[in-house]
Amino acid sequence: MPEESVSLSVNAGAQPLVEQLIGEAPRLGLAVRSDASGVCIVDAGIEARGSVEAGLLIAEICMGGLGEVGLHAAGAESGWPSWVEVRSSRPVLACLASQYAGWSLAASKEETGGRKFFSLGSGPARALAAKEELFGELGYRDRGDSGVLVMEVDRFPPPVIIDKLLRDCGLAPEGLTLILTPTTSLAGTTQIVARVLETALHKAHTLGFPLADIVEGVATAPLPAPSPDAGIAMGRTNDAILYGGRVQLTVRGDEAAARALAQRLPSGNSPDHGRSFADIFKAAGYDFYKIDGALFAPAEVWVSHLDSGRTWHAGKLEMPLLRSLWLDEA
Repeated sequence: MPEESVSLSVNAGAQPLVEQLIGEAPRLGLAVRSDASGVCIVDAGIEARGSVEAGLLIAEICMGGLGEVGLHAAGAESGWPSWVEVRSSRPVLACLASQYAGWSLAASKEETGGRKFFSLGSGPARALAAKEELFGELGYRDRGDSGVLVMEVDRFPPPVIIDKLLRDCGLAPEGLTLILTPTTSLAGTTQIVARVLETALHKAHTLGFPLADIVEGVATAPLPAPSPDAGIAMGRTNDAILYGGRVQLTVRGDEAAARALAQRLPSGNSPDHGRSFADIFKAAGYDFYKIDGALFAPAEVWVSHLDSGRTWHAGKLEMPLLRSLWLDEA
């Protein structure tokens, strides 16, 4: 990772956005509370209604303040009315060192005194704990006395999980903010679809493309309505990226590698491509690890090579498929 990126703090970059989120909580449909230890918990869809606007802001928080996330209305020719747009000039740091949901947090029934708990943590606080091998590959770790973590959960985390977060992040309770975003909520659906650029970065990393050569990223994806059914909601957010995600990466370095990245990155390279994610997940026995890894990518990719000025394009959007999955004709 470039030296100037290593000096950036994703938690410090996110802090003004966290303050904005909390300060505007009533308008954004959020509920803010502190747990018994003093950790700040933002409910963005469990008991609170949440909102799309909250989801957009949470997505920027997830990116450590190093990305811009917005919503734009598209014409009828696009096939869907609302699209999330994401851009970053520090895409590796914003997406992989911060936004990626890579921190596995689990507690047994014995530890919770009731139901077992599981969540994937995403956002800047990941870089404080640096528990994932990815941080060693990136050569990045954040330091600071405040941190924020986003959790895709439908209930509040138990004390054993909060204690682990404080310990691993090296934070006092008043320094930690947790944002809870069920996939079934407006904010949850929005912030997951806003991972369309991050999905491309993660796939590029999986393909072995040098991350230091990725210098800019822009992406869009259609925003479906959330579903009260958790399985359907998860399927919709994945389908939005797999079949409606469009990404442009600007890169440097080897020209042949850039061209190969464009060819190999789209989700259409997977034999599972063309079916709803909900069906694919069911066929895999609800085990993510049994799904072909090539599927987890945006539908359409453009790679622009700064050193040569050339651009390559591969893949295509599958809007008729998305409309068949999401739309009930009046």
